Amino acid sequence: MSSQKIFFITGTDTDAGKTFVSCSILAAANAQGLTTAAVKPVAAGVTETSRGLHNDDVVALAENCSLELALDEINGVCLNEAIAPHIAAARSGINLNAKTIAGHCRKVMDKKADLTLIEGAGGWRVPLSHQESMADIARLLEIPVILVVSMRLGCLSHALLSAESIQADGLELAGWIANRIDAQMPVYEENVATLVKLMPAPMLAEIPWIADTDPVEKASRYIDMAEILAK
Repeated sequence: MSSQKIFFITGTDTDAGKTFVSCSILAAANAQGLTTAAVKPVAAGVTETSRGLHNDDVVALAENCSLELALDEINGVCLNEAIAPHIAAARSGINLNAKTIAGHCRKVMDKKADLTLIEGAGGWRVPLSHQESMADIARLLEIPVILVVSMRLGCLSHALLSAESIQADGLELAGWIANRIDAQMPVYEENVATLVKLMPAPMLAEIPWIADTDPVEKASRYIDMAEILAK
């Protein structure tokens, strides 16, 4: 690999599958012998683990990075409640600041893994405060964005508006990934075809509905790393 690749992973909404897709990309890159790292700088919602209270998404990312990263390297701000970050932060007396959060991300970026993913929380415009949003972190980092589209009813408007907003913020939309989270979604193929035609960036992968005990490994087979690394 000739140069370090870094992407900001955002989604059309909450539960779009950002962590699942991020882990799948990391697994696909690992299978090709690339070094990988990830950051989820802001996470909301904790569970009890063998290593104490941690966010499940952060643990999943750690398990799929080839670099050994401490959980607090991957995640700088872990909020107890699984609610909007700015509300959870306010209820915990925490001030979220995009510049500080971006600085946390850069510490992992400086490890210079072949592939580094920075995963946002929620969608593109999720607030950090009444003045800043998740988008401000990506803008400070000045890295291309991959949009995870949760394939379900309503995804067309969500995807097109998210893409429009990313580009309006002056960032490169490297591409989008169709993540089928609803096995019963009507006219699924027609929705994908519509997005392929209307989205202002290429579809980088299409991940089908996976009901499996090891969904990340299976989903990683649908990731074309050559397509992603070409961005």
